[in-house]
Amino acid sequence: MTEKPIVQIKNLSKTIGKKNIIKNLSLDLYKGQITGFLGPNGAGKTTTIRMMVGLMRPTQGEVLIDGQSIQTNFEGSIQKVGVIVENPEMYKYMTGYKNLLHFSRMHKGISKKRIDEVVQQVGMQNRINEKVSSYSLGMRQRLGLAQALLHDPKFLILDEPTNGLDPAGIREFRMYLQKVASENGVAVFVSSHLLSEIELLCDRIAVIQNGELIDIKNVKELNVSRYYIHAEPNELAHEVLSGTGFPVTAHDKGYLIDTQSQHIPGAVNMLVSAGAKIYAVQPHRATLEDQFLEMTGGGQIAETHSK
Repeated sequence: MTEKPIVQIKNLSKTIGKKNIIKNLSLDLYKGQITGFLGPNGAGKTTTIRMMVGLMRPTQGEVLIDGQSIQTNFEGSIQKVGVIVENPEMYKYMTGYKNLLHFSRMHKGISKKRIDEVVQQVGMQNRINEKVSSYSLGMRQRLGLAQALLHDPKFLILDEPTNGLDPAGIREFRMYLQKVASENGVAVFVSSHLLSEIELLCDRIAVIQNGELIDIKNVKELNVSRYYIHAEPNELAHEVLSGTGFPVTAHDKGYLIDTQSQHIPGAVNMLVSAGAKIYAVQPHRATLEDQFLEMTGGGQIAETHSK
């Protein structure tokens, strides 16, 4: 991308004792784009996030938010950040609106008009004057999103934001978060262990393992053209498909071949000519979970409180 990133993580490292927790991590985050942050247990996700918001000082490197360093100008840079952690803490005996009014006083210049704007943006107009104790978890998450947006941040960071939500609540939260990213031009950074949700929510993913950033991919790039072909005899099918020059791997009763759709008729003709019997030819879309496990060598997906 040619535009200037909202967030720049530059050569970030963290050493505790003799252990290198984070190793020379660099990543740019852009306005209007949602980036998912994935990693196996103990990969360094939480440590990275803590350094990004100034809760932990890096051993070396820096984090710039809209050009300002979180290390040398904490107050100026953190004003441009909104944070949502799982199950945001709210005053349950107060209404949603009074909660927002209370939190608005922590920042300068937030008007009642601005509160009304964020209420409408997260779709809570009909329930905002009810007590938080009457809200579902999904409603409380949306109120947490409204709170994080009050001061019109340029960067929104979320740690397990849909943890505990039912499928309807997850879809609802996803819709409002994508709306916020698009309409407000906010750079959004989401850490989660729900890979299927990350795939639906995010524009791209960044994968960390053993403290190192091992891959950054646009979600659209994950949809590699791959086809499943079941033909027998199995050994003959493997020999013929391997002769196409495209990558072939065993899958179920047949094989996966990584190629574009226009090459499939040719592969089928080769199988027929060789005397193979064809039982199935169909597109096969690798999930983000499949590719995550491939990238990390089968490492477990990070849990909510992994360090």
